[in-house]
Amino acid sequence: MKRDLSICPKFEKAFQVLGKKWNGMIIEVLLSGESHFSAIAAAIPELSDRMLAARLRELEEFGVVERHVDTGYPVQVTYRLTEKGKDIEPILAEVHRWAENWFAEKPRSKDKTETR
Repeated sequence: MKRDLSICPKFEKAFQVLGKKWNGMIIEVLLSGESHFSAIAAAIPELSDRMLAARLRELEEFGVVERHVDTGYPVQVTYRLTEKGKDIEPILAEVHRWAENWFAEKPRSKDKTETR
């Protein structure tokens, strides 16, 4: 049986969201609940503030994240997952499972000659 190799536009759209660098990690942080920008940044230290802001805007545009502004003093901005975003949780759980199976850390040998 020959497989249809055409890509479904919905599948492609899903990978535009999940396949973009940092998006999965941002979603992972927000799965634990709403968070301030600084807390997300602290949880992913390799991610620059500029890139985090850009990714959060993109995730908002995709309807995965919502930004909430509390106009009290001082102004508080928090980010949280929408229902669409929360629905990604089982997918990320499977990615975790797959990563554990296939990307486990290999023990380092003390001397390269030991591996011969």
